[in-house]
Amino acid sequence: MSSRRRLGLVALVLALAGGVYFVGCGQAKRPDGGDGLLLEGASAPDVAARGEGDVDVRLSQMRGHPVVVYFYPADGTPGCVKEACAFRDTWAKFEAAKVGVIGVSSNSLASHKTFRAEEHLPFPLASDENGNIGAAYGVTKKLWGYDRVTFLVDKDGKIAKVWPSVDPAIHAVEVLAEAARLK
Repeated sequence: MSSRRRLGLVALVLALAGGVYFVGCGQAKRPDGGDGLLLEGASAPDVAARGEGDVDVRLSQMRGHPVVVYFYPADGTPGCVKEACAFRDTWAKFEAAKVGVIGVSSNSLASHKTFRAEEHLPFPLASDENGNIGAAYGVTKKLWGYDRVTFLVDKDGKIAKVWPSVDPAIHAVEVLAEAARLK
């Protein structure tokens, strides 16, 4: 193969890789016409989740108290287990502070049910297989699932704080401290 042809092939591969990056990794376009993550002060879109005993829970039903809506890539993966278990392990403090928690991923309801049972999660998980919840919040979905992003919703249903990138091991404590400031 000639060097000119090889150079053309390399350029084509780089162009395709760049296109894949910007299509798959760029800012999410929200249904409200905005780009990227919802900003503080925006109304939080409703989220339907499934909790203990297969009871449906909606974010809109939790008004009057702060609620954490956290997006994570996939049930059962190491970082996601660490993050979910950090919320679980501080759950008594969340309950005492009257702060709700809803986890969101693109996994199925069946996967969530297994994940909740295996990790003894006391909070509901929302299945967003069609991507509507993530899109409404502006959270980017990649091949392996959602970016790890957390929203703190105040008692009136407004976004009070956004964490665009989190450390799964310590994040629950950070969120609880911020929620306490909302009271």
